[in-house]
Amino acid sequence: MNWLWFALAGLAAGIISGMGIGGGAVLIPALTILLATGQREAQHINLLFFLPTAAIALCTHIKEGNIEKKGLLKLTLFGVLGAVPAALIAVRINADWLRKGFAVFLLCMAVYELVKGWKKRKERKGSSAAPPHTVNRRQ
Repeated sequence: MNWLWFALAGLAAGIISGMGIGGGAVLIPALTILLATGQREAQHINLLFFLPTAAIALCTHIKEGNIEKKGLLKLTLFGVLGAVPAALIAVRINADWLRKGFAVFLLCMAVYELVKGWKKRKERKGSSAAPPHTVNRRQ
């Protein structure tokens, strides 16, 4: 029956990923808190989970023409150059620090998303009021 909880956590993370929000924001806490998986194992599982979802997203964005090819090589190169040392550091960090760092990251992302949502809501409210009709008197 434990496999069912893992499947449900994966399903929820997949749905969240499909919405454009990182699935790891759901998957890692679900694995560590609800399923008592170690922090490192949860983050490893999340990285494996990320590969197919990223591949599908990339194919979709290529199909839709959303990829700017001009900076793609630089972005890929620097992404790999940053990921390798970050991964080497992450495997040497104490799991408690890794957990706390991830919690801070999630908190920062939540605040960022809330602020972004409030700004969009404010913009929509401001633009919903129809501007008064003005007459051009310089004719």
